[in-house]
Amino acid sequence: MNPTRRRRLWWVLLLVFAGGLATTLVALALQRNVAYLYTPSEVLRGDAGDHARFRLGGMVEKGSFQRAAGSLQAHFRVTDGDAQLPVSYDKILPDLFREGQAVIATGRMQDGVFVAEDVLAKHDENYMPKEVADKMGAAHRKHDVVAGPQ
Repeated sequence: MNPTRRRRLWWVLLLVFAGGLATTLVALALQRNVAYLYTPSEVLRGDAGDHARFRLGGMVEKGSFQRAAGSLQAHFRVTDGDAQLPVSYDKILPDLFREGQAVIATGRMQDGVFVAEDVLAKHDENYMPKEVADKMGAAHRKHDVVAGPQ
């Protein structure tokens, strides 16, 4: 093999290695930032894992919102119609946040309470994020099958 061909082969191998390394680093970064959406029923079943970061979707249960006077610390429950999960949040809530409205919170479980890092509220009365609507519909269908006709 002549020296020019050998040099060209080394450059090609170096480019392939660099491309593989870049792809691996991007995949690891994306995997670390992925937050899957779960309903309260799925979280209580253990589908979300113990210390994983995930998104919790559902409706803010009516009568569950509490905030201490002079504090940003908010406590409320998110429900999918079958189960409720307590949520704690210590930042400013979105203007559209209300009881009985759809919400998606990102955070982790800690001692049986979902500690939210970020809370998103729906933008009007007729909208529920498609992911949340699909998950809540699936939870109700499972519940109807288990409970049977009444």
